[in-house]
Amino acid sequence: MMQELMIITSYYPPEIGAAANRICHLAEGLSSDYKVSVVTPLPNYPTGKIFTNYRGKSSSKSYENGVTVHRLWLYASVSKNKFVRLFAMLSYSFSLMWFFIWHTIPQKVVVQSPPLLVAFTCMLFLRSKKRTLILNVSDLWPSAGLELGALKNGLTYNTLKKLERYNYKNADLVLGQSQEILTHINKITTTPELFLYRNYPEFNTSKIIPKDSSNKKLRLVYAGLLGVAQGILRLCKELEYDGIEFHIYGSGAEASDIENFINSNKNLPLFFYGSLKREELHQALIGYDVAIIPLLNRIYGSVPSKIFEYSKLGLPMLYFGGGEGEKIISTYNLGWIAREGDYVELNSTLKKIKSQKISVELRKDIQNSAKEHFDFQHQLKRLKTIL
Repeated sequence: MMQELMIITSYYPPEIGAAANRICHLAEGLSSDYKVSVVTPLPNYPTGKIFTNYRGKSSSKSYENGVTVHRLWLYASVSKNKFVRLFAMLSYSFSLMWFFIWHTIPQKVVVQSPPLLVAFTCMLFLRSKKRTLILNVSDLWPSAGLELGALKNGLTYNTLKKLERYNYKNADLVLGQSQEILTHINKITTTPELFLYRNYPEFNTSKIIPKDSSNKKLRLVYAGLLGVAQGILRLCKELEYDGIEFHIYGSGAEASDIENFINSNKNLPLFFYGSLKREELHQALIGYDVAIIPLLNRIYGSVPSKIFEYSKLGLPMLYFGGGEGEKIISTYNLGWIAREGDYVELNSTLKKIKSQKISVELRKDIQNSAKEHFDFQHQLKRLKTIL
């Protein structure tokens, strides 16, 4: 009989984004060796509204691609008001506690962090000498929140730091998305075993075909969350458009401001397409020359998963975020780097990239590097040996 394993997360498909994809790949990847169940809220990200097919439900249970998915009620919101955001997180925590009371919880549980409060709820209520708690850490909150300006040094920040330490010290195993995350945790506690678990994608790659050489301009693309951390609106304003086009896909807090900026500057080669499904987005992306991966400020511990996804597509990258992601781009020859926050250097770097130089051979080299170094199945096999 297969051993059971539960994954508790705040994001899961049909929600879009790196967090949902990461956990989905993990759940489906482990389902060949474990009887996997996922506990997650009713889908609401990134709109902050419960998806149409789930409205009016207090919970939902389904069987999807070999995984049992329990969806729980929460107060969905993307409000900027910190009290509303806190209530939204508490609502999911309360739903989790109710779920724990009425369900048998397996001996192995993977808990996604952040959100810290949700992770703390799980670590507090599920701690047991007989149970193995695995903390899957994708970002270093609250430190990242402080760097982003979303948090200020004070009571709230100090409380979150205490929750963070509690979570790490009560984990048996920590999966960190970056080496910086593991280094940070090791400074706090040496209790859990640490494992570097990158957000490698799992999808079928398309054959690389020669690009249309009639367009001499460099076709630059961004795809993803349009939030404060990415700074896409500022990027639109700071780019020098001589010799380039900038194409944008995604949704988020800055989406309407970006659209307004484009409508007010119709002379600029700026294009916004909104959100696409992942498969459709991949087909669109391979038609561009270079994908830009920006962060408004360098965030310690953060490695954008776009690096691994774009490299598998064979799409050259211009990295504009510093930190560990910058090292990955350089080490594996995946594209170009501009110092984070330095728009003069960014524009200078763009001028050096010629559209005609983005060859099929360059794309194949990037794709082959991804196959060799960012293989999901190889990483999953290593993970299974320590679970």
